[in-house]
Amino acid sequence: GRWGVKLSAEVTQEGSFFMVTDYVIFGLLLAASAGIGLYHAVSGGRQRTTQEFLMADRSMRCLPVSLSLIASFQSAVAIIGVPAEVYAHGTQYWFIGCAYVLGLLIPAHVFIPLLYRLRLSSAYQYLELRFSKAVRVCGTLTFIFQMVSPFHVESGGGSSKGGVP
Repeated sequence: GRWGVKLSAEVTQEGSFFMVTDYVIFGLLLAASAGIGLYHAVSGGRQRTTQEFLMADRSMRCLPVSLSLIASFQSAVAIIGVPAEVYAHGTQYWFIGCAYVLGLLIPAHVFIPLLYRLRLSSAYQYLELRFSKAVRVCGTLTFIFQMVSPFHVESGGGSSKGGVP
């Protein structure tokens, strides 16, 4: 096929490619996402204070808050990369998703209610309230260094950095 599109009879061992149906679904999802963004860009502007903008004035129900937390927890690389990983190598990657669910039960039942009762919007604010501004800065710097650290382990049996086998 032309333009990287192979029909199912043409798929060879060199790799799988999107079929026409895949491109149609991808295009529809992209159009829906752009439509939602444009709608909210045009109809937005109802928030007048920082509290209304960041916390929805604490008036939102559980489902939209949960979806917002999930969306902010996932990075753009993960949103793009995980479906590609599953598409290329199979569904064993879902075990990581199961671990995330188990690993988020403690924060959801311990930390989030605590931050909500204290009317705080981040764990860093809690560190400052509980300890000091120096502890808050140390926590922030630790997170930043973790995010920009050159040490990481590649998946798929590739080489790794930092002496990790």
